[in-house]
Amino acid sequence: MSATSAVLLMAYGTPEREEDILPYYTHIRHGRPPSPEALANLTERYRVVGGRTPLRDLTDEVARGVEAELGTRGTPLPVYVGMKHWHPFIGDTVRRMAADGVREVTALVLAPHYSRMSIGQYRRYVDEANATLASPLAVRVVESWHAQPQFVALMASLVAQGIAQFPVERRDDVLIVFTAHSLPVKIREWGDPYEQELLDSSRAVAERAGRRAWRFAWQSAGQTADPWLGPDIQEYLETLHAEGVRDVLQVPIGFVSDHLEVLYDIDVEAKQKAASLGMRLERTALPNARPELIRAVADALS
Repeated sequence: MSATSAVLLMAYGTPEREEDILPYYTHIRHGRPPSPEALANLTERYRVVGGRTPLRDLTDEVARGVEAELGTRGTPLPVYVGMKHWHPFIGDTVRRMAADGVREVTALVLAPHYSRMSIGQYRRYVDEANATLASPLAVRVVESWHAQPQFVALMASLVAQGIAQFPVERRDDVLIVFTAHSLPVKIREWGDPYEQELLDSSRAVAERAGRRAWRFAWQSAGQTADPWLGPDIQEYLETLHAEGVRDVLQVPIGFVSDHLEVLYDIDVEAKQKAASLGMRLERTALPNARPELIRAVADALS
């Protein structure tokens, strides 16, 4: 790539203060303000996890790490950050890159598995901003990186660390349950690869971790009229309880950074559900800004 090339790392975005939650939520809803009840519910969730999540901080740390890693590999490139639903918005970052003299962009979303409804939307935000430029940028999007060996190895090591949270005599019986953000069932009608990519990477991680018994469930489904992929982890815990499972390690393989769907949906809701059933649920740590994740992203960009 030339001296006018750069990398664009993208993530979902997160409000930084309580007063940010309404405009953030409104942006997620494509400009439609949420009901007072829905806003109060989301505000309370953020309050429970400390008022904010570290998603923006972690994304910036990954960007710095990837820029340094690319430099050590002999391909020094500036790395920019764009968020889908909060500042710095993807469109603003694309325009900033153009103003900085960037002409070629390799873009990657910090989510390893492709779906038209998720990664595809990030691409649309890039394309919409690019179309407003007098001289549009040449953009290459890395759509999926779930099979990157560094990513699989990192997740397997996090599974091993997660298992170690349980008493030694119970570790062999801990059931691994991989989860990812649910999407509307209609993606199956499109032949969307999201579900299969998640199952493929879950299988690869389980094999690398030496765990033959594992399951897959969904989490964090949206509150819309459309049916969403299931079973949801909370319902699935009831099924597992009926099967006699008592210890569960949840592996949120669809996420790479701590944010609300992990810090609240798992650490609060799922753990409370498990406890109500007399089960123990722990989760793996997230890749966040670990060196292995940074190397995986750098590999995917090449």
